Amino acid sequence: MKTKSYYKHTVLAIVNRLNDVRFVGQLLFLVIVLLISWSGVKVIQTNYSLQKQISVLKQQNELQKLQNENLALQNQYYNSNQYLDLSARQNFSLAAPGEKEIIVPSQVALAYTVNLPATSNTPAPLKSKQPTYQSNFESWVNFFLHRSDSTS
Repeated sequence: MKTKSYYKHTVLAIVNRLNDVRFVGQLLFLVIVLLISWSGVKVIQTNYSLQKQISVLKQQNELQKLQNENLALQNQYYNSNQYLDLSARQNFSLAAPGEKEIIVPSQVALAYTVNLPATSNTPAPLKSKQPTYQSNFESWVNFFLHRSDSTS
């Protein structure tokens, strides 16, 4: 019985408060303030996203300017006498006045080359077959004692 009367009392209190013009005005004011705040937050969010887009476009514009400058420098190089001289030597086997061209067979030229070991990104094989925890422990000891890891 007490709970029914309590709920009835609270419902009546709310209805009585809604009849009060000042309370309704405060609720209306609160709703308007919340709507304006929400609108302000949305505007700030939109400005932030637009600023990010502007920043990205400015960076792309700068990159394009640098690429254009690079192409202009390449064009200047291609129009230079130095490039024309090198191109004539490579493509047409021409030489400058007073120079003699020597043609070396590829077999002779390759006979004096040195074969470099192939480099790859694969890790070096382990020195010995140790358990992982042991090699890890040794690596830490070498690190703290300032020893070189490759002791052979």
